[in-house]
Amino acid sequence: MRSLLAGVRVIDFSWIGAGSYTTKILADLGADVIKIESSQRLDTLRVTKPFKDGKPGVNRSGYFADRNSSKRSITLNVKDPRGLDMARRLIADAHLVTNNFTPGVMDKLGLGYEVVRSLSERIVYASMSMQGAEGPEKADLGYGLTIAALTGLQHMTGLPDREPAGTGTNYPDHIPNPGHTAFAILAALRHQRRTGRGQFIDLAQMEPTLAFIGPSLMNYLVNGAIDSRHGNARPGHAPSGVYPCAGDDRWIAIEVCDDAQWQGLASVLGLAAEADWATMQGRLRQREAIDAEVAKRTATQDMSGLTQALQDAGVPAGAVYDARDVVNDPQLDARGHWVTLNHPEMGPSTYNSPPYRFSHAYSEPSSPAPLLGQHTAEICRELLGLDDAAIEKLSAEGVLA
Repeated sequence: MRSLLAGVRVIDFSWIGAGSYTTKILADLGADVIKIESSQRLDTLRVTKPFKDGKPGVNRSGYFADRNSSKRSITLNVKDPRGLDMARRLIADAHLVTNNFTPGVMDKLGLGYEVVRSLSERIVYASMSMQGAEGPEKADLGYGLTIAALTGLQHMTGLPDREPAGTGTNYPDHIPNPGHTAFAILAALRHQRRTGRGQFIDLAQMEPTLAFIGPSLMNYLVNGAIDSRHGNARPGHAPSGVYPCAGDDRWIAIEVCDDAQWQGLASVLGLAAEADWATMQGRLRQREAIDAEVAKRTATQDMSGLTQALQDAGVPAGAVYDARDVVNDPQLDARGHWVTLNHPEMGPSTYNSPPYRFSHAYSEPSSPAPLLGQHTAEICRELLGLDDAAIEKLSAEGVLA
């Protein structure tokens, strides 16, 4: 089967989270993504935990590996005029250039949009900074945690009587920004194919992240109300939260949305038919007492068995999985979600497949994340026409480093 983006070449200057995940989406669909790296200034993810066997190394980060499957890596010093010329030659024959730097960084490197457009009128140039290319805060530097704070996501997460806790991971890097950017890129590539002309894509990572708190934004715009933290409980529903189950650190999420679901929960757990608890209004008034009773009964029961029993009774409930459960989930296994690829240094490693399947196209990682500079010589020979002697000389002189 053919890969849907076979023949599309991407020169990828992005690093860390959101940019790397964007180009992973394209690479796993068959695009030839060439990651421009430098041993002088590493992609931060290369030195970010977890490391294979707990042993640090630039090629041993599981975080980096998960974000960079199906790509090729070239080490190239673009601050050397010869390295810059090589980068421009790679760009001239490509379809797409990507970066997630603060506006102005690529210009300082000699690879801003105007320069790149002069190399190829068809080029799509995707820039995904925190605040976008225009506006009073365009020069602000930020990461996923910063974006979560500035959009209000951080304010919304945590317990009601405690300081904002955050989500524990940088959702802006992993969900809204890669998805929105990849969508914009595919639209621009379609335009490129139809017209032969390129596009400058200016994505501000702040903006897709606002989708996370859409209801709260509407509540403020319509009612002037500022929503705040409420832990695992959903306002207006009771009981609603995460409750303990039998075993070490085992939990179940339960959400009762109406009185019929309450009757189902009460029946499965053997809760007393308290008159005040029969209606949502009554349960909301006595939320703490109900939570304590529910937790007392769930604590003795098997997480998976209770989940099934509640679902059979029409009660929204789900087992709270940890990593060991996810990697052994039978549904994910049935869909072939997990792919094992043999990494040159880490050995057999498990990778996520894209969350979609095509009837007549290939859609899973084709190769493990690259070693730092693994494909330097290959790319120089294949795309730049250099022979081994020239490659060796440029490497010795720090251009291919």
